Amino acid sequence: MQHRNLSSFLRHLSSTCLATVALLLPAASAQAELADNSPLFSLMMPSLSDTGFGAADDVLTVQEIRVPPQLPNTIDLTIQSTNLWDRIRNGFAMTNLNDDLVLYYQQWYQNRPDALRRMVERSRPYMYFIVEELEARGMPTELALLPMVESSFNPNAYSPAHAAGLWQFIPATGKRFNLEQNWWRDERRDIVASTGAALDYLQAIYEMHGDWHLALASYNWGEGAVKRAIVKNESRGLPTDYPNLTMPNETRHYVPKLQALKNILGNPALIARLGLPFIPNEPYFATLETRRPIDVKTAARLANMSLEEFLRLNPSHNRPIIKADTPVVIPTDKLDTFRDNLQSNQTSLTQWQAYTVTSAERLDKIAARFDTTAGELARVNSLSEKVRLGAGSTVLVPGGGSGTGLSNLLNASNPQHFIEPERVARPCGKPGKRGKASARACDKQEAPSNAKGISHSNREGVKTSSKSHGKVGVKTTERGKAAKPAISKPAKGSTDKKAVKAAPRRRG
Repeated sequence: MQHRNLSSFLRHLSSTCLATVALLLPAASAQAELADNSPLFSLMMPSLSDTGFGAADDVLTVQEIRVPPQLPNTIDLTIQSTNLWDRIRNGFAMTNLNDDLVLYYQQWYQNRPDALRRMVERSRPYMYFIVEELEARGMPTELALLPMVESSFNPNAYSPAHAAGLWQFIPATGKRFNLEQNWWRDERRDIVASTGAALDYLQAIYEMHGDWHLALASYNWGEGAVKRAIVKNESRGLPTDYPNLTMPNETRHYVPKLQALKNILGNPALIARLGLPFIPNEPYFATLETRRPIDVKTAARLANMSLEEFLRLNPSHNRPIIKADTPVVIPTDKLDTFRDNLQSNQTSLTQWQAYTVTSAERLDKIAARFDTTAGELARVNSLSEKVRLGAGSTVLVPGGGSGTGLSNLLNASNPQHFIEPERVARPCGKPGKRGKASARACDKQEAPSNAKGISHSNREGVKTSSKSHGKVGVKTTERGKAAKPAISKPAKGSTDKKAVKAAPRRRG
């Protein structure tokens, strides 16, 4: 009985398993079909080929997950970039100006990439020094681009308004900020001195207005003019910011030019596309003083530099001699060479000397005596080639650089130049029967001039009157040429039809 029951149980279990397998086979085939057609299912479930029937190394696919780089919590601003443009861009602090003029000038600069590249290349010797000075004062680094607007970074730029140098100082403003201007040098063209004066001026007018755009307008137009424009708008209830002031066109376009350059040079992609030169973030030059006077050419030779390269860094000297204890600007990579050559030099550092005229003499006669040309002497002494110097005049001439005359001249701010009037040929002799003068002429000399010393600077001539004992006074212009003699007014009631009317009196 037990065996019969056991066999019956086994037959029942067998039939049940077969039925279950029959039911599962359609489901398995459906799942296999779904697995072939559904990518999502394949990502969620393994296929039948992965159930242990393949090789052991095909069961799992090993994928390496790289650890993401760990980003710093802060940016270390003490690590400076090797590119000066990055440093300048990080120091931008002015409010941006966005208007049609900015767009116009940005397109104008971008359409002239060659000119823009040349201007940037000219800025290379000076830019690092200017940025250093701005950061030391806590001023916006946009101001390092201002000489591009003022002078295109040409240290010898000279405007019709007599503004000179990178920062375009007029004589009066230069004197206000203690920039030396005399026969020997003009510090408005000095790189170090003019930069310090310009930043002093910009700081002063910023403190006056509290706005950099108004400070820049004052730098171009004058702080008094900007102040009056502000007061005028205040009285009318109008805004007093830069865009709303009434100002000349030059000043109206001044800040947009700077903003346009800021937009270009503040964009690394645009710098690369325009091919603008790379400027390293390192000092370009250093300064030192010599204890003896030295020629400009000699200094360039001792520094192993071309004269043109030396003058780009030392453009303030009006004469071929640099006075003792005057800062000389030398590239940092040539500083040791200059110092070593200067110490080992055993010859005279200057090939010029002072010559004092003992009697009235023309410049060409003096030039022949010292084996040079009148044009060279005129250039060196800022005189006209045809000038005639009176006794007591002192000029620079080629020589050995010795003697007390040169020392006295170097200690004077301006040499004495006594300009003598030209000789006048006058007819002499008694008139004939018909009232005509005799054909015989007397070559008489006008009386010597009593004029004081005349200062001739490289940029600005000084008009002085040369007093004469004769009837006609001679006026010397800045080029050393004699002006036309003044003609006196004819007496009242004169019937002479050829009488010349006197010039009208000047106003003011």
